[in-house]
Amino acid sequence: MNSQPRYKIFLLASCTLLLASCANAQQPRSKDAARYEIDAKRQGVNPTDKDALPRSREFIRLDSTYYVGWMYEGMYKLDRSSDYLGYKNAIIPLQKAFDLIDKDYGKTFRTIYNNINNLIANFPRYQDLYVIFNALKECYDNVEMPDEGMALVDKIQSYNFKNDYGFELCYQRSWMYHRNRFLNSKQHSFLKNSVQENERMAFQWCYNGLAYINRYAEDNSAIFGPMQSDQRRMTIYHNLALLHCYNKNYDSSEYYYIKLAEGGRVSWNNFGGMQSEIGNFATAREYFSKDMYKTYEHFLREPFYYLPELYVYAGRTKDAIKMTSQMITESGSTPGFGWYNIGLARSYLYDGQLDSCEFALNKAANFKELHIGTTLTQSQYEFTINLLRVQLYDKKLQLEKFLNKGWWYSPKSLYNITVYKAQKMMAEYVVVNQLANNPERNRLVYDLFCAESTTTFDEAWYIMKDFSPKYFMKKYQDYQMSDKRQNIQRYFKLFTARFEWENGNKKTATKDFENIDHTVFADTANEKLFIARLYEALSKAYEGDDKGKLDLYSSALFDYYPQLVPFSGITPSINLSISGADDAITKQVVSDLKDCNINFNSGNNIANANVSFVKKGSAYEALITVRSVNGKVIVNKEPLIFKKPDGVGGEIALRLFGKGGAVVFEPPAKPTMENDTKGK
Repeated sequence: MNSQPRYKIFLLASCTLLLASCANAQQPRSKDAARYEIDAKRQGVNPTDKDALPRSREFIRLDSTYYVGWMYEGMYKLDRSSDYLGYKNAIIPLQKAFDLIDKDYGKTFRTIYNNINNLIANFPRYQDLYVIFNALKECYDNVEMPDEGMALVDKIQSYNFKNDYGFELCYQRSWMYHRNRFLNSKQHSFLKNSVQENERMAFQWCYNGLAYINRYAEDNSAIFGPMQSDQRRMTIYHNLALLHCYNKNYDSSEYYYIKLAEGGRVSWNNFGGMQSEIGNFATAREYFSKDMYKTYEHFLREPFYYLPELYVYAGRTKDAIKMTSQMITESGSTPGFGWYNIGLARSYLYDGQLDSCEFALNKAANFKELHIGTTLTQSQYEFTINLLRVQLYDKKLQLEKFLNKGWWYSPKSLYNITVYKAQKMMAEYVVVNQLANNPERNRLVYDLFCAESTTTFDEAWYIMKDFSPKYFMKKYQDYQMSDKRQNIQRYFKLFTARFEWENGNKKTATKDFENIDHTVFADTANEKLFIARLYEALSKAYEGDDKGKLDLYSSALFDYYPQLVPFSGITPSINLSISGADDAITKQVVSDLKDCNINFNSGNNIANANVSFVKKGSAYEALITVRSVNGKVIVNKEPLIFKKPDGVGGEIALRLFGKGGAVVFEPPAKPTMENDTKGK
């Protein structure tokens, strides 16, 4: 989740008056003409202006022991940083500026709040200290240097300010404990040795911050007015809302989010994450949307990662693809680019576009992501990529069987299936090791929904289903007793039943699936993935035993989430009609289409599909239309243009189930094995 937004202007209305006063009060020191010249020349030139860098060099040349030149260089570099090297380069002059301002004015800062005249006289230096601190702290956070960040906070703490507005030291400490909660004192000396202990410290610093504000409230109100203390409390409330959500105190979390909303300081993005965690998906989407176009400075826009995830839950895979693709184009290779590609890969995966999914995953894996202004981490980044690869290889394996119903005596298909199984096992090995070494695995993966998580409930299934079903069956039975999230209980019930099935208790599992279907009420607009997984399980339960129920549940799966059908292992039934051009090319395409694992027959209780071929010069256009048994339009005259028949039949088969893709079909890559005796 995003950190508290950075406030660049360290002034309330009363502070503006202070600046006006101190401008007249500040007098040049005759013994330091160079510094007087620097102070005069910096007027009218902001540290982020295009002229700031040559100015900084001039200032350093005039007096290299004066902090201003180094501050200007550091701020200029920070403003233009969007990668690791940029932030590392900005640290050098900013740290130099901080050391120099501390050397020359440290004693002044320690007494600055002794009286109002002292504060007014030294306010410009105080404001420069604020600017340098926030810039340097941001750099340390962005390149994962929390020890240096904490040392910086400790240094400011040593000044014993009665008011740390803008510095927000207790907030900063709380954030660093929560941000690094999964690490321990061996990695960073200020941390404790467990997630729970680090979370307690994060809470404690919030409470320390509120006590600190109250201790000096009367003094500060006399100078700045009472509203300033209220704004500082809002900063603490931001952390408390996040912390209570992570620790599953949802009533307390919502209390603080409402306080923040009333004060105009809420992060709707974070509030949306909390709503998603408790299963209010429509509200979550509304809140995430409010922060979509909020001003972000070179870091991840979390709504563009989490909204596509909600669209996947809702079966809106095309919307998810469009949103993430547009964000990737807009952001370029800046922080967030890798996360957007992961979101795009997920969107392609659930739309059935496996090649595009793999391409996006590889882009994310090869990108050096910076996790700026967010609690999301590199370990989560790598885990999410690898977990999506597990599902990708699993779907590739199922796709091979779908495209060739005689796969079991096709050498090419058998070889490909063996390769996919090996790739999946290797990906699972990596993920399992990452999971075993993750002290947050219960919270981020097994809880199924967590605002701090970067994977989905459905992706969690792909890693758990192949390992110890008895253990996980018991785990999700326990969740039904202990977890208070009413809207998530249905997911725990579904997982319990699925693990019962995997454990061999198929009769019990089937009864549980039926019970969920008859008693559970899900949000049909926003939880289509959940509903589809239930009907997929029921279809498998009755496959080969009860054709009527098989048709009923497989049709329901087709209605809710058709893109899942080709990868389900279920043989769907479709009424197919072919019209239009009829020659050797189209005959080959139709023959390949009918070789796929689809039961093409006539019946009243199955979907209807029409494929119409039109010849246009040397090319062909196939227009595909599909309606479910209930008359719902699944595909509406979607075109597919091709010149050669190779692979077209299989592509049409996938598009019967709502798969997207390019209008012009490119021939598939060369087969893995040249000698293929395809099963007929």
